[in-house]
Amino acid sequence: MPRHRRPEDFPLPTVRSELPIADSHLFDDLLPPEAAFELTAGLRRHLDPYVGVTENGTPRPGLYRLDGAGTSPHSAVKAAQAYLEGLAPHQRVVGALPMDAPEWRLWTNAIPTWHPKGMRLERLAADDRERALAVVEASLSPAGYAQVRTAMALNENLGELIDDYRDTLTEFAYWFTVFGTPSADSPWGWQLMGHHVDLHCVFVGGQTVLAPVFLGAEPATGTGRFEGLHAFGDETDVGLAFRRTLEPDRENEFLLGSSLRAEDLPPELAGPWNGRHLAGAGSDNLILPPEGIVAASLPPDQRDGLVGLIRVYLDRLPAPQAERTLALVREHFDQTRFAWRGGHDDECAFYYRIHSPVLLVEYDNHPGVFLTNSEPARFHVHTIVRAPNGNDYGRDLLAQHYRLHHSGQGAG
Repeated sequence: MPRHRRPEDFPLPTVRSELPIADSHLFDDLLPPEAAFELTAGLRRHLDPYVGVTENGTPRPGLYRLDGAGTSPHSAVKAAQAYLEGLAPHQRVVGALPMDAPEWRLWTNAIPTWHPKGMRLERLAADDRERALAVVEASLSPAGYAQVRTAMALNENLGELIDDYRDTLTEFAYWFTVFGTPSADSPWGWQLMGHHVDLHCVFVGGQTVLAPVFLGAEPATGTGRFEGLHAFGDETDVGLAFRRTLEPDRENEFLLGSSLRAEDLPPELAGPWNGRHLAGAGSDNLILPPEGIVAASLPPDQRDGLVGLIRVYLDRLPAPQAERTLALVREHFDQTRFAWRGGHDDECAFYYRIHSPVLLVEYDNHPGVFLTNSEPARFHVHTIVRAPNGNDYGRDLLAQHYRLHHSGQGAG
């Protein structure tokens, strides 16, 4: 297995004083134009008519089924009701939005350049904050919730490591918003948004949609009082182990490039903000033609390895929902592809993508944003999960639900 980077392996940290961030707000008017353009993608595009991630601009119909066979989210409903009841009336006005509010699609994995709706966890009383986090915990698997909390803690670790941005790089500099009315029968959901942590969870017809999801960390291993925390070990190690099973004579089917060094990449994949990933904030309508080796063409042991990697991402959901989603992915294994960029030794940085009609996963190693490594390194991780062909934010299932139960009502 590869060796995780140790704290002593990190470059000496530096303060990126050129980043105009204060109190978890990024002042885009003080950024160079290219950086400002990249970092405001979510704000600029969230009101565009929603299409979804597609291969050619047109979503494929009939991929998602609203069959009512899911598990009602009773514990999440109770937790959300308790959270909302604990808020003061003026907090509830911005902390709970209608199901069709455009803020569903307004998010960033960086620092927002707008004043977000929702309640900032840092500003809530401790009891209210715990009730907000209880909603997240009740919606995810234990492992999924632990991963989210680790990423949040590592955000504060970064602030301590560089000894700067101490009003922004904190454990609770995240905005939590409830959408709709928590109910076992009617659609509702929530968003948790902030640096390296963006989750969108929708409950509809007994089913749970957890997409888009962005989780990341810089660094992915805790230091100082955070020593012992580690994030994205499975995403890194299982992906690398699967890559190593692929035969060299099939590299032309899956290898997009052998290096993540900036000099070896096309300019559009060498930037410090998005790196190689394509499906981040502002990319709800991404057109992404499939690339990579076809999963169904792999021998059985390699197919099992790819399923194991897919499980790493789906297991953030409670087991029944994870198995339901995996079964849907398996239905389309003949159209599922795996692509890789970078090396596959114990040290080098890499990127991979799993692209199914019903699941898009991206993993990427990045250069330093707050740390000083100028080239991508394995201790800076970004991961993205989406539901292509129109089901991010549960939109496809919501449309089916409204057609069935509320003629004339839209999904937002």
